[in-house]
Amino acid sequence: MTRTTPPRPLDITELFPELSEHSATATRLHPRPGTPTAADSSVGGPLLWPADEAWPVCTDGDAHYIFRLQTPSTVRRSREIYAAAQARADATGTRYALTDEERAQLPGLDFSEPHGLVNQPISLVPVAQLYRRDVPDFAGPDGADLLQVLWCPLDHPEEGYNPRVRLYWRRSADVSRPLAAAPAPSVVNDSYLPTPCVVYPEQIREYQYGGLLPEELDARIIAWEGESGEECDDEEGIDYQFDLSLAPGWKVGGFANWSLTDPHPTDCTECGTAMTLLFTVDSSEWHGSGGSWRPVEDPAGATPNPTDVSIGRGYALYIFCCPVSFDHPPATAMQ
Repeated sequence: MTRTTPPRPLDITELFPELSEHSATATRLHPRPGTPTAADSSVGGPLLWPADEAWPVCTDGDAHYIFRLQTPSTVRRSREIYAAAQARADATGTRYALTDEERAQLPGLDFSEPHGLVNQPISLVPVAQLYRRDVPDFAGPDGADLLQVLWCPLDHPEEGYNPRVRLYWRRSADVSRPLAAAPAPSVVNDSYLPTPCVVYPEQIREYQYGGLLPEELDARIIAWEGESGEECDDEEGIDYQFDLSLAPGWKVGGFANWSLTDPHPTDCTECGTAMTLLFTVDSSEWHGSGGSWRPVEDPAGATPNPTDVSIGRGYALYIFCCPVSFDHPPATAMQ
């Protein structure tokens, strides 16, 4: 099934034609739980990884911020239990509730695996695999047709208490003997273990974050938003940032939403060049119960977080790359 973003409430460029100069395309990935293979683009799925290439690990040990550690199997089993309870409630029309047996299988709220387990190498977790053929906004080195995103599934204080990201670009044809299965990390933060998802890429157009627009244009848009709100009796009006310009959810390309901290420079640590947004990991595919960005194929009761990934308190993690060289390390920002 495809996923289709509903039309925006209005065409903002009809009111502000100069916004066309501050626009870009983005590819919404629309990840949904499934059974992708290494031959597919996916979120949290298996990677086309060379068997003779060492799987990357994190060896930061006690430098991680440690709150609650679980094994991947414990996280997945808990998700199965919650999903079964929800399916039972949906099928019977009864209130969502866990059985005594299900509760007994869940870890306690204060349960954590021994913190000493972080002192062994932590295998990185597959976050996304994207084939150039599937993603119109794919960006990578010449000849590369595959981007693989991995991260350490624990918090790194120096990364803003987010997972540390690693990027790999490949020529898929060069992987003649793929790895059968990725090694599982001994422990994870359950918010950083994606549920395997197939993706339904859809290209859309976005407009730059208001605070990064020319000052005069941004001021005019803010004034228009105020007038729009005054004209609506039962609504809050139309918001440029949340309704018209920046799509939520997992996506490639487009623009970052700097609503949490306001914009700040994201420059390459190798060469100092201003970096560009490559990839977005988001805690939600749409905002609120109304969900103007919710695809038309998804019912009103659908979960806005099909990947089970949560960044901070429900934010997004923006991953930037250097336009000078894809070999330069990426940067991240939580917003």
